[in-house]
This record gives sequence, C-alpha cells and structure tokens, in this order.
Amino acid sequence: MTLSQWLPIEAIRTSVAASDWRAAITASGEALAASGATTDDYTQEMIETVEKLGPYIVIAPGLALAHSRPSPAVHRAGLSWVTLATPVAFGNAANDPVDLVIGLAALDHDGHLEMMSELAAVISEEETLAALRAAKSAEEVQSVIDSVTQ
Repeated sequence: MTLSQWLPIEAIRTSVAASDWRAAITASGEALAASGATTDDYTQEMIETVEKLGPYIVIAPGLALAHSRPSPAVHRAGLSWVTLATPVAFGNAANDPVDLVIGLAALDHDGHLEMMSELAAVISEEETLAALRAAKSAEEVQSVIDSVTQ
C-alpha cells in the first residue's frame, strides 16, 4: 500500500480548533473513524494511553503520533492527519506545543512498520513537513504527499 492509501482524504483535517491535548487526540480519532480504519472506541483508547503513559507520543517539536495498542476497535491499518489552528500543550517539555497530530491505527504490532517507514520518509524532509503544516485543505495535504511519494 501507499501512504495515500493509509491516509485517505477522509482522514485529513486542517485548521482544527482544539482546547487541549484530549481534544486534539479526539480530532485525530474522529478522522481515523471517518476513514473506516477504526471505531470511535479507538479514540478513547488513544486518550487513555496518554493518561497512563504520559506524553511520550510527542515525538518531535510540535508533532504528536497518537496511537494505542492494537484492539478490536481497529478495522484496518490507517493514519489520520490533523493540523491544529492553535498549538496545544501535551505536557512534553522538550516538544510542546503541538500543532500536528498524526493518528496511527494498527492491526498488530508489526503490521504498521511499512506505514511508519513511509510516513517517516515524508515528515523527515523539512521542506515537505513545512508544506504539509501550511496546507489549508485535505486536498492540499494529499497533493503534497502524492508529490513526494510517487
């Protein structure tokens, strides 16, 4: 599969208003559910993971990778992309505030490795990541991704 298949247009949101990290993760979970990758239960599982383990999901400055363990709430591997209108704190001193939440759903512990590898290749390029963060629509995000993955 390609990154665009794991991240369909239905799973992309831009300029989302979120009052705190829970609202930011909720937006990410809603986008995963809208694409059919998960049920709404997965959103709560992602929030509970941060409540239990802390803000380790904030993996780089301004970037959170929201996820939980594989569960019956996951229908298929998938990603969501949520840029926030105003950054929010997750409680990670090194990388707060967060303006981009990428949701990750996996069916098993190994099934997401290819997806993560493709995602990492895209977001590790500073210019590409800047263009993705600046995108004003889901179509624009998908266009940027398509231009660098094909």
